[in-house]
Formats: sequence, C-alpha cells, structure tokens
Amino acid sequence: MKSESKNQHVGKVTHHELKQTLGTWQLWGIAVGLVISGEYFGWSYGWASAGTLGFVITAIFIAAMYTTFIFSFTELTTSIPHAGGPFAYARHAFGPTGGYLAGAATLVEFVFAPPAIALAIGAYLHVQFPGLEPKHAAMGAYLIFMALNIVGVQIAAAFELCVTLLAIFELLVFMGVVSPGFQWSNFTKGGWSGADTFSMGSFHGMFAAIPFAIWFFLAIEGVAMAAEEAKNPKRSIPIAYVAGILTLVVLAIGVMVFAGAAGDWTKLSNINDPLPQAMKFIVGEHSGWMHMLVWLGLFGLVASFHGIILGYSRQIFALARAGYLPEWLSKVHPRFKTPHRAIIAGGVVGIAAIYSDELIQFGGQTLTANIVTMSVFGAIVMYIISMLSLFKLRRTEPNMERPFRAPLFPVFPAFALVAAVICLATMVYFNFLVAIVFAIFLALGYVYFLMTRHQREAAPADALLEE
Repeated sequence: MKSESKNQHVGKVTHHELKQTLGTWQLWGIAVGLVISGEYFGWSYGWASAGTLGFVITAIFIAAMYTTFIFSFTELTTSIPHAGGPFAYARHAFGPTGGYLAGAATLVEFVFAPPAIALAIGAYLHVQFPGLEPKHAAMGAYLIFMALNIVGVQIAAAFELCVTLLAIFELLVFMGVVSPGFQWSNFTKGGWSGADTFSMGSFHGMFAAIPFAIWFFLAIEGVAMAAEEAKNPKRSIPIAYVAGILTLVVLAIGVMVFAGAAGDWTKLSNINDPLPQAMKFIVGEHSGWMHMLVWLGLFGLVASFHGIILGYSRQIFALARAGYLPEWLSKVHPRFKTPHRAIIAGGVVGIAAIYSDELIQFGGQTLTANIVTMSVFGAIVMYIISMLSLFKLRRTEPNMERPFRAPLFPVFPAFALVAAVICLATMVYFNFLVAIVFAIFLALGYVYFLMTRHQREAAPADALLEE
C-alpha cells in the first residue's frame, strides 16, 4: 500500500513540475538581478539615522553576514534543490512546523519586496513624466512583469540577464559621471548620525539603519527557488551565488561612497531616487546624463522587480504543492509550464500594499520604508531558520549528499546565525509596530496551518521531499 501511495504521489507530481532550462549565467543574472535595485534606492534611508560613516560600519557588518550566509546557504541549496528553497530545508530538518515558519517568513520577504520596488519605479518615471501618478505606474509595472513571468521562465531569465547587465553598466556610468565632483569631505560631513564626531548616540543610529543595509543584499537567496529549473543545480548554483554576492558587495560600496561624496548627502536620505538626485549635484537638472540615468536606472529596478516576482511565485507554488497553501495555487500553466496562479496571487497582494497608505504608513516612517522593513523581517527570520537547519542536518544526516559544503564550518554559518539574531533583536526594538504586524501575519498563517493538516497529508510534494 505504501508503494502504491507513493506511485500515486509521483503521478500527481507530473502535473506540478517546472521545466529545467536555466544555465549558470542565467542563475547569476537572477542572483544579482534580484538584489540590484537595492543599489538604486532604499539604502539611503539608512543615512537618515546613522549618517554616512555610521552607515558604512552597518553596511560592512551586514555584508559580512550575507557573505557567510550565502556560502553556508549554498550547501542547503545544492543538497536539496527544491523550488521551496528555505521552506524545503526547514521542513527536512524540523518537520512541518519548521517548514511553515521558514515558508511564511520567505513569503513575507518576497511578497512585500516587490511593492517597494514598484513604488521606486513609479518615482523614477515621475521624474521624467511629472503628470504620471507613481502608484499607477507601479501597478502598471506589476501587470507587465507578471505577464512576462507567465509567458515562460526561459524568456524571463534571458530578459533578467539582459536588464541585470544593463543595470550594472548604469551603476558604473553613475560612478564615472559623479567622480569629477567627488569630495571626501562631503561624505564625512555630519557622518555620525548628523554629527561630525563619533558618540555613543552614533550606535543608536547604526543599529536603527540595519534594515536599510540589508536592503543592499535582500533576496539574493531567491536563486534557491529556481533550483528545480536549473539544468545542473549542483554545479551552477554555487558559482552563481558566490559570483553574485561578490558582484553586489563591490557595487554597494561604490554606489554608496560616490553618491555621498557628490554633494549634500542629507538631501538624499529620505527619497526613492537618490542616484538621479546625486547626479544633479554634478551635472544639473537638465543634463542629458541626468535623463540617461533615470531611464537606464529603471533597468536596475526592473531587474529586481522581475526577479522577485519569479521568486515569490515559486515560493507560493512550492507551499501550495506541499499543502501549506490552497492546492489550486500550485497549478502550472498547460502551455508555458509556469506557476501562473501563484504569479497572479502575489501580484494582487503587492498591488493592494501599494494602495494601502493608511494601513502601512505608520510609526513615523514612509510607506516605502515600512514595506522595506516588513520584507526584511521576513528575510531575517528565514536566515535564522536556514542556518539552524544547516546545523541540524549536519548532525542528523551526516551522510547526505552535499555537492557544496559550507567553508570554515561551523564558523561561517555560526557568524551568519549570530549576526541575523542581532539584526532581528535590533529591528524589533526600532520597528516595534512593524514587528507586531509581522507577528500577526505569522500567527494567522499558523492558525491556517493547524486547520489544514489534511491538505499536507495528500500533497504531491511529499514524494519530492522524501527522495
């Protein structure tokens, strides 16, 4: 009977399969593209509390956390190449409840990141077309890129690689254009939470800026959700991850330093388009360089927006396939073989967030800042659970096939785990209202989890995770 049951499961799985079409370069494009919008906006909100110099220290700490995390996370991704990513690892290590916590946290991260990016796309377009309402432009971006993701992952990944390369090129152009006006004194003036000298109060600002330093690298782990669609995940994913995190660290440092040294950085610390505004200091408002940056700058935002739609859809798809969400969300389009219902469902939530000023704009922060913070809460909780899963699986399944092993184990995953716990504690302290909303999301989801055990028992994904 057990064999018969498993055969039935495998039969069901064929209706929930994704096509294996992605190569190493495409995965690198997804890894960098998922994150690269973080170089264009979001991070500068950290200057408002930490100052430029304080934020450098925060960013270095977060870069170290992400570097050690990615080297450790890659072991999980290559050992368990599953579209659920962190959900699959935690479920494997801690059972259904662990899978729920990791899956719900990842869902919050990937569903709330796109509306923040869409709002930034709207802000960039508003620079060119002042009569265009940013929120309407953001909704338009959702409709266009949901459609592109539905058409096919091969087309979507090729597009992602192209726009990612253009986005990197544009960041290099930005640094080159503002370099003639580079003055280190601009960057250091008031660099410690608005003061010229370091004080104990500077620590307060540095810790408060953690969510915006995380925004530099948020969502790189989304490559894990494309693992089932990779041609050779055990080889290509490690290369994509390592090359991706190194690319992003270099770009983050360059963009932050050149923007801050271009002029009065305080004018860039609470806006969605810091790079065009930084360029105004050097070339003026009507320069051709300025207009080029606005247009090409959209490529960076589009790369992340498009990539994270791919990420959230695979997470919704995997959770639904495993019975953690309604089963109909796991249906694959009969022609394009993409999780079209999951793509649309995440888009509906994102568009609702864009138009929910009264609900999301609280605690003295802007709508974008609160959405960013909510997304970061999901990410940090997922990072903690993922590192705990790595330690658990090393202990309970020492003979598991591990094509890539975390270097300097246990130092790297331990540092990533401790750093993530520090980030979570400080974020709760500085963003208590957002933390409460995040906790309510998890609690409501857990009630649904408890009420739908029968869905998981009948889910076709069980066969995948048991292999």
